[in-house]
Amino acid sequence: MCFKFFSQDLGVDLGTANTLIYSKDAGIILNEPSVVAVDQNDQVLAAGKEAKAMIGRAPSNIKVVRPLQEGVISDFVMTQVMLKEYIRRVMEKRSSLTSMRVVVGVPSGVTEVEKRAVNEVLHQMGAKEVYILTEPMAAAIGAGLAVDEAEGCMIADIGGGTSDIAIIALGGIVTSTSLRYAGDKMDEAIVAYMRKNFSLLIGDKTAEDIKKTVGCVYPTEETEGVVTSMEARGRDIISGLPKTVTVHSTDIMSALEEPVSIILDGVKNTLEQAPPELAADIVNNGLVLAGGGAFLRGLDKLIEYHTGMHVAIAPNALEAVAEGTGKSLSNIEKVKRYAYADKKY
Repeated sequence: MCFKFFSQDLGVDLGTANTLIYSKDAGIILNEPSVVAVDQNDQVLAAGKEAKAMIGRAPSNIKVVRPLQEGVISDFVMTQVMLKEYIRRVMEKRSSLTSMRVVVGVPSGVTEVEKRAVNEVLHQMGAKEVYILTEPMAAAIGAGLAVDEAEGCMIADIGGGTSDIAIIALGGIVTSTSLRYAGDKMDEAIVAYMRKNFSLLIGDKTAEDIKKTVGCVYPTEETEGVVTSMEARGRDIISGLPKTVTVHSTDIMSALEEPVSIILDGVKNTLEQAPPELAADIVNNGLVLAGGGAFLRGLDKLIEYHTGMHVAIAPNALEAVAEGTGKSLSNIEKVKRYAYADKKY
């Protein structure tokens, strides 16, 4: 796909589950799973949705890699390979990153070494300037929150690898919590639950499908008294043969109890660290949820029940970080204030 009007500025949400690229002129121009499949010579065979479909099915001569784990780069080379493939898809052949400024979103809890790794990947691809923006700040900008005002706002970005909760005021993060508990840990919890309670071995992809289809963490008005169910297929641990079981929403509520309680504790801890004046603002303004985890049924009501504050789901929850990184480039001076600029490295 080519865009003749392609901007010289890019916003990148380098997520554990999905990578999104935002162009100032065209909006979201790429949204693909952060997965790449390569052969024995590290030549790209597939990336994105095609590569994700290969997980758990590929023969020994094909390596399917998720190069980002828990919000950070775990495989530097494969991250570079994946990013090159994605940028190649959205750019004209004659274009390059040479004159581009790139803002990339990373979890708020990453180390300086991890920030440097992200920075180096983009610089090695030829980017002129790289700014590293924390994901809660990017999500807040993308969701349209007033991050520059004295009145505080609170956001929780629940992605695939990390959950980032932050209270923001006057263009900066006042207090934040970054947890390595998010969508992937929920999938792992479902895999463990199915193994323990149904003697069924399933893969992460099946666990993700179960979470999206019947996942629920708190009875809402729509779900109260209604138990949804679906069939889950996998391998029987005892016999070793294929097996199908029916799993209900109440089962998944039990399976997700631990990871969700950790996220809830993260919200409470962030509130406890907030200065009293900002805490009063949050009572008035509430909490905004972003990221794929925002759509877990009942999560907003669960947080409301335990904290007493209003919780809303951002209308663009899945794209909030990518849109925030891209929109922030409209004012480069603000980006320099919000972000970790490459000159720090």
